[in-house]
Amino acid sequence: MNWEEKYQIGEVFWDRGGPSLPMKQYLERHAVRGRALVPGCGRGHEVALAVEHGLDATGLDIAPTAVAEARTQYPQLAERFLNGDFFDPPDEMRGAYDVVLEHTCMSALPPELRADYRRGIDLTLRPGGLLIGVWFINPALDPGYEGPPYPFSVVDLTSLFADGYEIVDDYVPDVAFDGREGRERVRVLRRAGNE
Repeated sequence: MNWEEKYQIGEVFWDRGGPSLPMKQYLERHAVRGRALVPGCGRGHEVALAVEHGLDATGLDIAPTAVAEARTQYPQLAERFLNGDFFDPPDEMRGAYDVVLEHTCMSALPPELRADYRRGIDLTLRPGGLLIGVWFINPALDPGYEGPPYPFSVVDLTSLFADGYEIVDDYVPDVAFDGREGRERVRVLRRAGNE
């Protein structure tokens, strides 16, 4: 998938013009603090949400146009949006985050890249840190259409993080964008190790 091309031609169907509603609800209900990373941040809605809730948040996206659009949409946060590869993050991002906020990054990846995604989490999230995810478990796909978004079962999610992470919260959210009702799952994982 050429994400840069998608942004250049404006084919960003996953962008709903604001932050994930389940993520917003979670941050309103839980006092999450520290440095946060939003991989695949796109136009920056979750970064803005995280900052609003007191997190020192950075967004990373592989598409330069996405980063440029995020900086335009949230000029007061422009320096928080970085262009880069989550699978091979720069040294200054490694082990640097207390929190990783996941929304639509994982579901955009074909299954063969899930191990790379997990490696990106391992490289950026410090031991004891939280991975707060709104996981797109059951997207409504037309027959024969494989993705993105790619279906990602609860079993797959559990398996991907079975080693080295513990589940600290897990539920089907009661808020969602139109068409995503009952298709997402909030699962929060804590990375093993000292806090």
